[in-house]
Amino acid sequence: MFLMMAEVLRLKRVAQALPDSAVWQFLAWNQSHVEWVGASLHDLIQPSFSFLVGVALPFSLAARTARGEAPAAMGWHAVRRALVLVLLGVFLRSVSRGTTYWTFEDTLTQIGLGYGFLYALAGRPTRGVVVALGAILVGVWAAFAVWPALGPDFDYGRVGVTADWLAAHGQSGFAAHWNKNSNLAWAFDTWWLNLFPREKPFLFNAGGYATLSFIPTLATMLLGLVAGRVLQGAATPREKLRWLVRAGVVCLGVGVVWGAVGLCPVVKRIWTPSWVLASGGACLLLLAAFTAWLPAGRTSRWAFPLLVIGSNSIAAYVMAHLFDAFIAKNLVTHLGTAPFRVFGPAYEPLVHGAAVLLILWLMLYWLHRRRIFLRI
Repeated sequence: MFLMMAEVLRLKRVAQALPDSAVWQFLAWNQSHVEWVGASLHDLIQPSFSFLVGVALPFSLAARTARGEAPAAMGWHAVRRALVLVLLGVFLRSVSRGTTYWTFEDTLTQIGLGYGFLYALAGRPTRGVVVALGAILVGVWAAFAVWPALGPDFDYGRVGVTADWLAAHGQSGFAAHWNKNSNLAWAFDTWWLNLFPREKPFLFNAGGYATLSFIPTLATMLLGLVAGRVLQGAATPREKLRWLVRAGVVCLGVGVVWGAVGLCPVVKRIWTPSWVLASGGACLLLLAAFTAWLPAGRTSRWAFPLLVIGSNSIAAYVMAHLFDAFIAKNLVTHLGTAPFRVFGPAYEPLVHGAAVLLILWLMLYWLHRRRIFLRI
């Protein structure tokens, strides 16, 4: 959530003003999504959020069971949560539109579409969860592989893919089954999204994102569910840490190799099975790192700013989408641009963004102090 909120720092603008600085180019690249294959640090935001939904679920179910909640009540709560997440995602995507913008690639919507299945599988033994995870990975891969890859005669221009983009990022051979806006998920959306009221017919998503990504996103959440059960279990902290590291290395390695051999490119935008494993491995290693630095039941001063954000993650997500532009505009309206040029014009976007980020954090801190947490 911090990385998502930190988009207001606009590191790309700073890098453009300082083109000879390798440091700023590196930082800017890691605050941007890759065009298609591969990943930057920024690309790990959505899988981390999805992964942690799975990690938290065993603890949530245990707490609700301890309070005496009936299984039926918990089931209906899961259904309501899934529906609210889907609609909240649609709402956030519609804020700048003239009418409701029915699209289902938002992070919250993707989680909501898979959450009911996640809850149902949470009642199964771990072996069953792992089998379901594997079935999703194999099934999604096979479905894309069987769907006919569009040949060189296909007019990519009509689906928003330029010749230059295709030359730089397009896949060839077997990997072409996962090309931008010419794959199974794109074909599904040209039917599915046009069932909803639209200002104009849906032809393609400019970023290549797709509704069906919620299915492999469910696999990411299931991987988190397994990790959550490990953390919840009776093993020693050292054994839990060892499991997280080993599982992370294996998943990351298999995902990267799967993509490297050309059988399934690692693409976050359509959540390929290789991306599930590669990003899931990274999430496991990050969870291992935080588990080592912040043992259960202990706190750390350096982690407190992150705790304020993470304990109200839904509020942070919504605020970052609704309030950042308003805050940014009013800072300039009432203070002018001079205060943000204290380090020179090249750093103005960074200083201005830091002020926006601080205000967003203070809003979350105000909620934290008053024990107000947005729950769905």
